[in-house]
Amino acid sequence: MIEGRLTRLRALRSEDAAHHLRWRNDPEVVRWAAAGDPCFGPVTAEAVALAFDTMLRLSPRESAVFTVEDAAGGGAIGMADYRDLDPYAGVATLGVTIGEKEFWGRGHGSEALRLLMDHLFGAYGLHRLELDTWSGNERAMRCFLGLGFREEGRRRAAVLTDGRRHDRVLFGILREEWAGLAAVT
Repeated sequence: MIEGRLTRLRALRSEDAAHHLRWRNDPEVVRWAAAGDPCFGPVTAEAVALAFDTMLRLSPRESAVFTVEDAAGGGAIGMADYRDLDPYAGVATLGVTIGEKEFWGRGHGSEALRLLMDHLFGAYGLHRLELDTWSGNERAMRCFLGLGFREEGRRRAAVLTDGRRHDRVLFGILREEWAGLAAVT
């Protein structure tokens, strides 16, 4: 378990599938997490069960999905993951979704992402972490920038949500940038 002040990251459990099913069938969560991408949701219970079968067997050397819990109440409030871990290049891609809307805008997502960053830079000694979002998700972009990520590029008009085109915004942070942030706090 990886613990912070507001949140903790723990290993995924089979009973977490019910949370994922609910979050991935909530149109507002799907909109902010994945710009309404139908691959994220809505989904059937069978599809989530199949995905969980795979997620529970992931090798942490390549990828992992964590459950984000509220430190005060202990309940599952979201998920955080890393994938495409390349130990040779020292790179991984991150993601975080807070599925419980009452925790939005309260710092839980930022802390969960920071905990995951600290884990990957610390335990794995990675050189670079990256993630992306869509240009309409200003809250996510502020979160990423606040954690020390830098905007590195945009894939123009690559996202369609609510009948409008948005950019896919790419962010990255290097190990030395993260270490500089850790030294300040």
